[in-house]
Amino acid sequence: MAEPETGRQRHAVIHCRPEHLEAIRGIYNHEILHTTALYEYEPRSAETMAAWWAAKQAAGLPVLGIEKGPGALAAFATWGPFRAFPAYQHSVEHSVYVDARFRRHGMGRSLLTALVEEATARDLHMMVGVIDATNLASISLHRQGGFTYSGTLREAGYKFGRWLDVEFWQQLLPTATGTKVERPKPPGAVQASDSRAG
Repeated sequence: MAEPETGRQRHAVIHCRPEHLEAIRGIYNHEILHTTALYEYEPRSAETMAAWWAAKQAAGLPVLGIEKGPGALAAFATWGPFRAFPAYQHSVEHSVYVDARFRRHGMGRSLLTALVEEATARDLHMMVGVIDATNLASISLHRQGGFTYSGTLREAGYKFGRWLDVEFWQQLLPTATGTKVERPKPPGAVQASDSRAG
């Protein structure tokens, strides 16, 4: 999900644009093919990513990024619904990905901080990262970012010929007590399966 962080620089975070989509696809596909950061087997096609982008935009979900140069995306972060049921509407599952060429420069930290700020501004209550238990860099990033360990699902996935454990790291945001309304999702709302964090 993220990289080991050594730099303390706060990078400029932008809202990604359609022209960043191919770079996002490249980052995703590297993780799919070479790591357990994503529990997927096949690289994502351009068509799949176009649908992913359209679902994010339709649902008003953020896709934040950091450019290494004008138009050259080096890292991105986003979130999606934690689960599809209405009572989960104030919780989100997020993800942070950094191009392998640009790791160890604090980009993951900058993006995670920006995601928390964005979620707080939207009056969300809980953020959760679902992280492969061997991804020590992402676990360290979340611990340093104020997230707390909330449990492990044993052998929840299978990839590269072995069973994989996943850890849950969450942060509760300062939502004002009593401001939430219990209401069903509006017709046509994007469900968790349509725009998950990844």
